[in-house]
Amino acid sequence: MKVDPEQLIREDIRAMSAYAVTSASGLVKLDAMENPYRLPEALRREIGEAVANSEINRYPDPTAPALMKRLRSVMGIGTEYGVLLGNGSDEIIHIIIQSVARPGAVVLAPRPSFVMFNLYAQFAGLRYVGVPLKADFTLDTGAMLGALEEHRPAVAFIAYPNNPTGNLFSEEAIARIVAAAPGLVVIDEAYQPFARRSFMPRLAEFPNLVVMRTLSKLGLAGIRLGYAVAEPQWIREFDKLRAPYNVNVLTQVVAERVLAHNEVLDAQAREINSERERLAGELRKLPGVTVFPSDANFILVRVPDAPRVFEGMRRRGVLVKNLHGAVALLEHCLRISIGTPEENLKCLAALSESLAEAL
Repeated sequence: MKVDPEQLIREDIRAMSAYAVTSASGLVKLDAMENPYRLPEALRREIGEAVANSEINRYPDPTAPALMKRLRSVMGIGTEYGVLLGNGSDEIIHIIIQSVARPGAVVLAPRPSFVMFNLYAQFAGLRYVGVPLKADFTLDTGAMLGALEEHRPAVAFIAYPNNPTGNLFSEEAIARIVAAAPGLVVIDEAYQPFARRSFMPRLAEFPNLVVMRTLSKLGLAGIRLGYAVAEPQWIREFDKLRAPYNVNVLTQVVAERVLAHNEVLDAQAREINSERERLAGELRKLPGVTVFPSDANFILVRVPDAPRVFEGMRRRGVLVKNLHGAVALLEHCLRISIGTPEENLKCLAALSESLAEAL
Protein backbone atom coordinates (compact mmCIF):
# COMPACT_ATOMS: atom_id res chain seq x y z
CA MET A 1 0.00 0.00 0.00
CA LYS A 2 1.34 3.39 -0.98
CA VAL A 3 1.65 5.83 1.93
CA ASP A 4 1.93 9.55 1.38
CA PRO A 5 4.62 11.25 3.54
CA GLU A 6 2.15 14.04 4.21
CA GLN A 7 0.07 11.54 6.18
CA LEU A 8 2.95 10.52 8.50
CA ILE A 9 5.63 13.21 8.63
CA ARG A 10 5.00 16.09 11.00
CA GLU A 11 3.88 19.24 9.23
CA ASP A 12 6.62 21.36 10.80
CA ILE A 13 9.27 18.87 9.66
CA ARG A 14 7.92 18.88 6.10
CA ALA A 15 8.15 22.68 6.12
CA MET A 16 11.86 22.57 6.95
CA SER A 17 14.83 22.24 4.63
CA ALA A 18 17.60 19.71 5.22
CA TYR A 19 20.90 21.09 6.53
CA ALA A 20 22.82 22.05 3.40
CA VAL A 21 26.57 21.56 3.03
CA THR A 22 27.99 23.45 0.06
CA SER A 23 30.39 21.46 -2.09
CA ALA A 24 33.96 22.76 -1.79
CA SER A 25 35.43 20.59 -4.55
CA GLY A 26 38.29 22.46 -6.21
CA LEU A 27 37.91 25.48 -3.91
CA VAL A 28 39.88 26.99 -1.05
CA LYS A 29 37.57 25.92 1.77
CA LEU A 30 37.06 28.76 4.25
CA ASP A 31 33.39 28.26 5.10
CA ALA A 32 33.27 25.79 8.02
CA MET A 33 35.74 26.92 10.73
CA GLU A 34 38.03 23.94 10.21
CA ASN A 35 41.69 23.76 11.20
CA PRO A 36 43.53 24.10 7.85
CA TYR A 37 46.64 22.22 9.03
CA ARG A 38 47.20 18.48 8.84
CA LEU A 39 48.94 16.57 11.58
CA PRO A 40 52.72 15.95 11.42
CA GLU A 41 53.86 12.85 9.56
CA ALA A 42 55.18 11.10 12.67
CA LEU A 43 51.86 11.54 14.48
CA ARG A 44 49.94 10.34 11.42
CA ARG A 45 52.03 7.17 11.44
CA GLU A 46 51.34 6.68 15.15
CA ILE A 47 47.62 7.08 14.52
CA GLY A 48 47.79 4.66 11.61
CA GLU A 49 49.39 2.00 13.79
CA ALA A 50 46.85 2.53 16.56
CA VAL A 51 43.96 2.29 14.08
CA ALA A 52 45.44 -0.86 12.51
CA ASN A 53 45.48 -2.52 15.93
CA SER A 54 41.93 -1.47 16.82
CA GLU A 55 39.31 -4.16 17.37
CA ILE A 56 36.86 -2.86 14.81
CA ASN A 57 35.09 -6.22 14.93
CA ARG A 58 33.85 -5.30 18.41
CA TYR A 59 31.39 -2.67 19.54
CA PRO A 60 33.08 0.30 21.19
CA ASP A 61 33.26 0.56 24.98
CA PRO A 62 30.71 3.33 25.71
CA THR A 63 32.74 4.45 28.73
CA ALA A 64 35.81 5.00 26.50
CA PRO A 65 38.20 4.63 29.46
CA ALA A 66 41.48 5.47 27.69
CA LEU A 67 40.01 8.47 25.91
CA MET A 68 38.21 9.68 29.02
CA LYS A 69 41.39 9.50 31.09
CA ARG A 70 43.34 11.43 28.45
CA LEU A 71 40.57 14.01 28.00
CA ARG A 72 40.34 14.71 31.73
CA SER A 73 44.11 15.08 31.98
CA VAL A 74 44.59 17.33 28.94
CA MET A 75 41.53 19.51 29.49
CA GLY A 76 41.86 19.75 33.29
CA ILE A 77 38.49 18.16 34.09
CA GLY A 78 38.24 17.23 37.77
CA THR A 79 37.01 13.81 38.82
CA GLU A 80 34.21 15.49 40.76
CA TYR A 81 32.49 16.27 37.43
CA GLY A 82 30.76 13.99 34.98
CA VAL A 83 31.65 13.90 31.29
CA LEU A 84 29.34 12.99 28.41
CA LEU A 85 30.91 12.09 25.06
CA GLY A 86 29.01 12.77 21.86
CA ASN A 87 29.23 12.32 18.12
CA GLY A 88 30.27 15.95 17.83
CA SER A 89 28.76 18.62 20.03
CA ASP A 90 25.68 18.49 17.78
CA GLU A 91 24.64 15.20 19.34
CA ILE A 92 25.13 16.63 22.83
CA ILE A 93 22.88 19.58 22.03
CA HIS A 94 20.28 17.12 20.77
CA ILE A 95 20.57 14.97 23.92
CA ILE A 96 20.26 17.91 26.30
CA ILE A 97 17.23 19.33 24.52
CA GLN A 98 15.55 15.92 24.37
CA SER A 99 16.13 15.47 28.11
CA VAL A 100 14.06 18.60 28.93
CA ALA A 101 11.44 18.16 26.20
CA ARG A 102 8.30 18.42 28.28
CA PRO A 103 5.17 19.92 26.66
CA GLY A 104 5.49 23.69 26.64
CA ALA A 105 9.20 23.74 27.46
CA VAL A 106 11.29 26.59 26.04
CA VAL A 107 14.83 26.69 24.65
CA LEU A 108 16.48 30.11 24.71
CA ALA A 109 19.65 31.56 23.18
CA PRO A 110 21.01 34.86 21.89
CA ARG A 111 20.27 35.63 18.26
CA PRO A 112 22.17 35.17 16.01
CA SER A 113 23.96 32.15 17.39
CA PHE A 114 24.69 28.54 16.44
CA VAL A 115 21.82 27.45 14.21
CA MET A 116 21.58 23.96 15.72
CA PHE A 117 20.25 25.33 19.03
CA ASN A 118 17.13 26.39 17.14
CA LEU A 119 16.90 23.34 14.89
CA TYR A 120 17.15 20.75 17.65
CA ALA A 121 14.51 22.63 19.63
CA GLN A 122 12.23 22.42 16.60
CA PHE A 123 12.97 18.72 16.13
CA ALA A 124 11.89 18.12 19.75
CA GLY A 125 8.70 20.13 19.28
CA LEU A 126 9.80 22.83 21.72
CA ARG A 127 9.41 26.57 21.50
CA TYR A 128 12.61 28.43 20.68
CA VAL A 129 13.21 32.00 21.84
CA GLY A 130 16.05 33.95 20.25
CA VAL A 131 17.05 37.12 22.11
CA PRO A 132 18.58 39.65 19.68
CA LEU A 133 22.12 40.80 20.26
CA LYS A 134 22.94 44.49 20.16
CA ALA A 135 23.91 46.04 16.83
CA ASP A 136 27.60 45.55 17.64
CA PHE A 137 26.91 41.85 18.38
CA THR A 138 27.44 42.23 22.12
CA LEU A 139 25.09 40.52 24.54
CA ASP A 140 21.98 42.46 25.56
CA THR A 141 22.13 41.47 29.22
CA GLY A 142 18.92 43.23 30.19
CA ALA A 143 16.99 41.58 27.37
CA MET A 144 18.41 38.17 28.25
CA LEU A 145 17.48 38.54 31.93
CA GLY A 146 14.02 39.74 30.94
CA ALA A 147 13.56 36.78 28.59
CA LEU A 148 14.59 34.36 31.34
CA GLU A 149 11.94 35.84 33.63
CA GLU A 150 9.25 35.90 30.92
CA HIS A 151 9.79 32.54 29.23
CA ARG A 152 11.32 30.45 32.06
CA PRO A 153 13.38 28.32 29.65
CA ALA A 154 14.25 24.76 30.55
CA VAL A 155 17.65 25.32 28.94
CA ALA A 156 19.54 28.33 27.63
CA PHE A 157 22.50 28.06 25.26
CA ILE A 158 25.30 30.63 25.06
CA ALA A 159 28.17 30.22 22.60
CA TYR A 160 31.43 31.57 24.03
CA PRO A 161 32.85 32.87 21.67
CA ASN A 162 29.70 33.26 19.65
CA ASN A 163 29.12 31.68 16.27
CA PRO A 164 28.72 33.27 13.71
CA THR A 165 29.92 36.61 15.11
CA GLY A 166 33.20 35.43 16.66
CA ASN A 167 33.17 37.68 19.72
CA LEU A 168 33.38 36.79 23.40
CA PHE A 169 30.46 38.02 25.46
CA SER A 170 31.09 39.65 28.83
CA GLU A 171 31.99 37.02 31.42
CA GLU A 172 30.22 39.04 34.10
CA ALA A 173 27.05 39.24 32.01
CA ILE A 174 27.07 35.49 31.38
CA ALA A 175 27.56 34.81 35.09
CA ARG A 176 24.52 36.96 35.86
CA ILE A 177 22.47 35.02 33.32
CA VAL A 178 23.55 31.64 34.69
CA ALA A 179 22.73 32.75 38.23
CA ALA A 180 19.29 34.02 37.19
CA ALA A 181 18.34 31.09 34.93
CA PRO A 182 15.45 28.90 36.14
CA GLY A 183 16.86 25.90 34.27
CA LEU A 184 20.09 24.69 32.72
CA VAL A 185 22.59 26.96 31.00
CA VAL A 186 24.90 25.36 28.45
CA ILE A 187 28.04 27.32 27.58
CA ASP A 188 29.20 26.19 24.15
CA GLU A 189 32.98 26.56 24.11
CA ALA A 190 33.65 25.18 20.63
CA TYR A 191 36.23 27.94 20.00
CA GLN A 192 37.91 27.87 23.40
CA PRO A 193 41.30 26.81 21.93
CA PHE A 194 41.48 30.20 20.21
CA ALA A 195 39.82 32.39 22.84
CA ARG A 196 41.70 30.84 25.80
CA ARG A 197 38.75 31.69 28.04
CA SER A 198 36.47 29.20 29.75
CA PHE A 199 33.71 28.73 32.28
CA MET A 200 35.07 25.31 33.19
CA PRO A 201 36.72 26.67 36.38
CA ARG A 202 33.34 28.07 37.48
CA LEU A 203 31.36 24.82 37.36
CA ALA A 204 31.43 24.53 41.16
CA GLU A 205 29.92 28.02 41.43
CA PHE A 206 26.85 27.23 39.31
CA PRO A 207 25.12 23.85 39.81
CA ASN A 208 22.94 24.49 36.73
CA LEU A 209 25.92 25.03 34.41
CA VAL A 210 27.02 22.69 31.62
CA VAL A 211 30.22 23.39 29.67
CA MET A 212 30.26 21.88 26.18
CA ARG A 213 33.23 21.59 23.83
CA THR A 214 34.26 19.87 20.62
CA LEU A 215 37.52 18.63 19.15
CA SER A 216 36.37 19.64 15.66
CA LYS A 217 37.83 23.16 15.67
CA LEU A 218 41.09 21.89 17.15
CA GLY A 219 41.71 19.89 14.01
CA LEU A 220 39.67 16.69 14.38
CA ALA A 221 36.45 17.66 12.60
CA GLY A 222 36.51 14.45 10.58
CA ILE A 223 36.22 12.11 13.59
CA ARG A 224 33.25 13.91 15.24
CA LEU A 225 33.89 14.10 18.99
CA GLY A 226 32.26 16.49 21.43
CA TYR A 227 31.95 16.44 25.18
CA ALA A 228 29.96 18.05 27.96
CA VAL A 229 31.08 18.58 31.56
CA ALA A 230 28.72 19.15 34.49
CA GLU A 231 27.72 17.96 37.91
CA PRO A 232 27.36 14.14 37.80
CA GLN A 233 23.62 14.32 38.45
CA TRP A 234 23.09 16.02 35.07
CA ILE A 235 25.42 13.75 33.14
CA ARG A 236 23.65 10.65 34.52
CA GLU A 237 20.34 11.90 33.13
CA PHE A 238 21.78 12.93 29.76
CA ASP A 239 23.48 9.55 29.44
CA LYS A 240 20.08 7.85 29.36
CA LEU A 241 19.42 9.45 25.95
CA ARG A 242 22.81 8.66 24.47
CA ALA A 243 22.84 6.02 21.74
CA PRO A 244 24.57 2.90 23.16
CA TYR A 245 27.62 3.06 20.88
CA ASN A 246 27.59 6.70 19.78
CA VAL A 247 31.39 7.23 19.80
CA ASN A 248 32.97 4.63 17.55
CA VAL A 249 36.19 2.70 18.11
CA LEU A 250 38.22 4.67 15.56
CA THR A 251 37.15 8.02 16.99
CA GLN A 252 38.13 6.91 20.47
CA VAL A 253 41.53 5.63 19.35
CA VAL A 254 42.42 8.59 17.14
CA ALA A 255 41.29 11.21 19.66
CA GLU A 256 43.25 9.60 22.48
CA ARG A 257 46.45 9.43 20.39
CA VAL A 258 46.16 13.02 19.15
CA LEU A 259 45.39 14.39 22.62
CA ALA A 260 48.53 12.61 23.85
CA HIS A 261 50.33 15.15 21.62
CA ASN A 262 48.17 18.13 22.51
CA GLU A 263 51.16 20.44 22.07
CA VAL A 264 50.74 19.94 18.30
CA LEU A 265 47.14 21.15 18.39
CA ASP A 266 48.06 23.99 20.71
CA ALA A 267 50.79 25.19 18.36
CA GLN A 268 48.39 25.06 15.41
CA ALA A 269 45.81 27.09 17.37
CA ARG A 270 48.44 29.76 18.09
CA GLU A 271 49.34 29.88 14.40
CA ILE A 272 45.67 30.26 13.47
CA ASN A 273 45.31 33.13 15.97
CA SER A 274 48.36 34.82 14.48
CA GLU A 275 46.93 34.47 10.98
CA ARG A 276 43.57 35.76 12.21
CA GLU A 277 45.13 39.01 13.40
CA ARG A 278 47.16 39.40 10.21
CA LEU A 279 44.14 38.69 8.00
CA ALA A 280 41.92 41.06 9.99
CA GLY A 281 44.46 43.83 9.50
CA GLU A 282 44.52 43.28 5.74
CA LEU A 283 40.74 43.09 5.53
CA ARG A 284 40.42 46.46 7.23
CA LYS A 285 42.37 48.01 4.34
CA LEU A 286 39.78 46.94 1.77
CA PRO A 287 37.19 49.58 0.73
CA GLY A 288 33.66 49.04 1.98
CA VAL A 289 34.59 46.21 4.39
CA THR A 290 33.65 46.30 8.07
CA VAL A 291 35.63 43.82 10.17
CA PHE A 292 34.15 42.67 13.49
CA PRO A 293 36.31 41.59 16.47
CA SER A 294 36.89 37.86 16.73
CA ASP A 295 38.29 35.51 19.36
CA ALA A 296 37.55 32.43 17.26
CA ASN A 297 39.12 30.85 14.17
CA PHE A 298 37.05 32.92 11.78
CA ILE A 299 36.28 36.56 11.04
CA LEU A 300 32.89 38.13 10.37
CA VAL A 301 32.87 40.96 7.83
CA ARG A 302 30.20 43.18 6.33
CA VAL A 303 30.46 44.10 2.66
CA PRO A 304 28.31 46.27 0.38
CA ASP A 305 26.66 43.33 -1.42
CA ALA A 306 27.26 39.97 0.27
CA PRO A 307 25.50 37.73 -2.31
CA ARG A 308 27.48 39.24 -5.21
CA VAL A 309 30.77 39.20 -3.33
CA PHE A 310 30.18 35.61 -2.20
CA GLU A 311 29.55 34.44 -5.76
CA GLY A 312 32.50 36.45 -7.04
CA MET A 313 34.80 34.79 -4.52
CA ARG A 314 33.47 31.35 -5.39
CA ARG A 315 34.13 31.97 -9.11
CA ARG A 316 37.67 32.84 -8.11
CA GLY A 317 38.08 29.59 -6.24
CA VAL A 318 37.44 30.62 -2.62
CA LEU A 319 34.45 29.41 -0.60
CA VAL A 320 33.31 31.44 2.43
CA LYS A 321 29.97 31.51 4.26
CA ASN A 322 27.27 33.90 3.10
CA LEU A 323 25.13 34.87 6.12
CA HIS A 324 23.03 37.50 4.37
CA GLY A 325 19.35 36.75 4.87
CA ALA A 326 19.80 34.64 7.99
CA VAL A 327 18.75 37.38 10.45
CA ALA A 328 18.55 41.15 10.10
CA LEU A 329 21.67 41.75 12.19
CA LEU A 330 23.74 39.75 9.68
CA GLU A 331 22.70 41.81 6.67
CA HIS A 332 25.44 41.62 3.99
CA CYS A 333 27.76 39.65 6.27
CA LEU A 334 30.27 36.99 5.25
CA ARG A 335 32.05 34.63 7.64
CA ILE A 336 35.63 33.80 6.68
CA SER A 337 37.41 30.87 8.31
CA ILE A 338 41.13 31.29 8.93
CA GLY A 339 43.20 29.26 6.49
CA THR A 340 46.88 28.77 5.92
CA PRO A 341 48.91 31.87 4.99
CA GLU A 342 48.70 30.88 1.31
CA GLU A 343 44.93 30.31 1.50
CA ASN A 344 44.42 33.64 3.24
CA LEU A 345 46.35 35.44 0.48
CA LYS A 346 44.06 33.83 -2.11
CA CYS A 347 41.06 34.85 -0.01
CA LEU A 348 42.20 38.49 0.12
CA ALA A 349 42.77 38.59 -3.62
CA ALA A 350 39.41 37.00 -4.39
CA LEU A 351 37.62 39.33 -1.98
CA SER A 352 39.35 42.43 -3.35
CA GLU A 353 38.50 41.57 -6.94
CA SER A 354 34.92 40.62 -6.06
CA LEU A 355 34.44 43.89 -4.17
CA ALA A 356 35.60 45.82 -7.21
CA GLU A 357 32.88 44.11 -9.24
CA ALA A 358 30.20 44.79 -6.61
CA LEU A 359 31.02 48.44 -5.88
